[in-house]
Amino acid sequence: MKRAPFILLTFVAAAPVGAQSLLYRAPNMGGVWVPDGGVVQFNFLHRFYVSPAPSHTVVNYPSFTLAAGFGHQIALGGRFATKSLVGTGAGAETTNETEIYVRWGAIGAEGKDGFAVALTPAYNFLAKSVDGELAVDWTRGALTLQGAVRGISRALGTPEKQQMAVAGGVVARLTRYIAVTADLGSFVAPVEQRAAWSAAINFLIPGSPHTFSLQASNATSVSIQGASVGYAPTGSNEIIYGFEFTIPLHLKRFSPWFHGSPKPVALGAVGATVAAEVDMAAVKYGKDTVTISVGQAVRWTNRDPVEHTVTFDRTEPGSPVIPPNGSYIHRFDKAGTYTYHCTPHPFMTGVVVVK
Repeated sequence: MKRAPFILLTFVAAAPVGAQSLLYRAPNMGGVWVPDGGVVQFNFLHRFYVSPAPSHTVVNYPSFTLAAGFGHQIALGGRFATKSLVGTGAGAETTNETEIYVRWGAIGAEGKDGFAVALTPAYNFLAKSVDGELAVDWTRGALTLQGAVRGISRALGTPEKQQMAVAGGVVARLTRYIAVTADLGSFVAPVEQRAAWSAAINFLIPGSPHTFSLQASNATSVSIQGASVGYAPTGSNEIIYGFEFTIPLHLKRFSPWFHGSPKPVALGAVGATVAAEVDMAAVKYGKDTVTISVGQAVRWTNRDPVEHTVTFDRTEPGSPVIPPNGSYIHRFDKAGTYTYHCTPHPFMTGVVVVK
């Protein structure tokens, strides 16, 4: 049962692929990231507000972002948020907010040192507004500074229908796997709404393309308009808590659905004398331990629909990525005990004993 959560994530995205990383973006910032061609990015953001005593009512604000890369640094995406502050203006019939957008990564790329610039035109169906954002990132080592200028043609819930907004954020990566972030954004013209802010601690999940964030904010959605408006139900700057999870999907992983089983691929020391066979199926190695003699080889065969590796824990060289229906052969020329694991799925482990 301990493996169940890992197995679930495995079939979403097995080996690392190019993905949006929360280690380079503050929660309320759109950022400059554009998916590679053939990559679909899904982000789930859930925020909630707990009202004061005595009711302690919990109000949930889930948001979903889906974007696909089309090459040439172009992405097409959409966001959907419930109970958005964008829908609190006069005459609003719903608070469910939908925004579609196109992003062009004009200069640089997320995470690379130097400047990166992206232009994002969008349409907000709830506000019936043509919006846009010019985002600029500057990265140097463990630090990323973010800035954005936003244009809005019809801002719901504000005295001024046409609006400009500005935002800025900072990301500090404490380690390869942990970062802290903060941002602040607001409409430029004086309005009744408060500025939007957020702060978070972000995590990269080792051996995967997923990132996870624990957040505090006062914004209920992260659309161009929603990230510029703070929530203040009782006239004070109330805090909304939440989390975000990023899931990249590489479309090539689903090609077996349409093209049948992939052709067998043989990797490694093809032609060596194979003395033991290990199947990789159900996200585990079929044999915990195999024993062979010096000069003999082991063949691993991938029976799963996802990629695996054979990565040795010592100086012995390991395999490249082994595709579904592929195999890897490794010959052992020295006696010893060789432990190994799968890089995308480190809970998969095995041992080769060479006598």
